[in-house]
Amino acid sequence: MKKVLIAPFVFLVRFYQLAISPYTPATCRYSPTCSQYTLEALKKHGLFKGGWLSVKRIASCNPWGGKGYDPVP
Repeated sequence: MKKVLIAPFVFLVRFYQLAISPYTPATCRYSPTCSQYTLEALKKHGLFKGGWLSVKRIASCNPWGGKGYDPVP
C-alpha cells in the first residue's frame, strides 16, 4: 500500500532528476542532494513522514540554512 501512495511523488522527483536538474546549476548544499533525500525519505518513512522530512530539508537548503552530510533519519 505504501508503494502505491508514494509512486506519483517518486515519479515527479525522478522526472525532476532526469529532465530538469541536469539543465540547472548544482546548488544543493547537502549530501545526499535534496531530491535524493526526498526519494529515500519517501521510501523509508512513507508519504506523510517522508514528505514532511523532505519539505523541512528543502526549506533548509538555502544560504542561511545548514550544509554538509545529512542522511535520512
